[in-house]
Amino acid sequence: MRKQHHLLIKSITVILCCFGWVAAQPSAADCTEVKTQLKQAETRLKDWPQLARYHDANAKETPAMKTEARVVFMGDSITDSWQNPKFGGFFPGKPYVDRGISGQTTPQMLLRFRADVIALHPRVVVILAGTNDLAGNTGPMSFEAIEDNLISMAELAKTNSIKVVLASILPISDYEQRDGKPIIRTLQRPPEKIKALNEWMKAYAAKNKLTYLDYYSAMIDEKGFLKDELSEDGLHPNEKGYAIMSPLAEAAIARALKNGK
Repeated sequence: MRKQHHLLIKSITVILCCFGWVAAQPSAADCTEVKTQLKQAETRLKDWPQLARYHDANAKETPAMKTEARVVFMGDSITDSWQNPKFGGFFPGKPYVDRGISGQTTPQMLLRFRADVIALHPRVVVILAGTNDLAGNTGPMSFEAIEDNLISMAELAKTNSIKVVLASILPISDYEQRDGKPIIRTLQRPPEKIKALNEWMKAYAAKNKLTYLDYYSAMIDEKGFLKDELSEDGLHPNEKGYAIMSPLAEAAIARALKNGK
């Protein structure tokens, strides 16, 4: 929150200068940056769940064949970045569809679940969500609210005969640095809250005959942090991180297709 407050004050100051409402003159780069941020904010306000992001891609998706085990991955930046070629690509040759959007929280995903998942008629949906809720990306979120949104997505999927894979939130770390200063991830995403939400997901999946995908246990170190070699920023996986996640996801999808567990 302190960082967001600082950015808000800076943005207001630069806006006043850029539009000539105060005498001080900011740099051209500052003006360009603030104007870009304002444009992005306006876009988000008009389309909060970001339905436009995959609108055209969804329209181009051909109907899934009866023999095709189409899988949709719903998520945030970790799912979104999986499409980056530098991470090995997104399951080459597989009928898998990536519907991740960077920075998103569970209420945003719930609002686009019909358009970005159900309408594509997958056999399975893999839901990786919650870390940005803990960070407060779209405002304060209680555990109950996060859980309710995950439950709603799972119930929507089951109602439409889609197998559900609930993926654990990844651990985070404070190991990395930016400009010589440590990146403290644990302030916004306390490890104990990540662990608690994952434990709830695992229990909910078992109780409701869903599949639980445990990335967390495979990527955590002895200190309870995301292994240093698996990330460059303490939050997002790097190529080595995705190399661990991919076979775990494949195994979970296979379990879901086989028996729904």
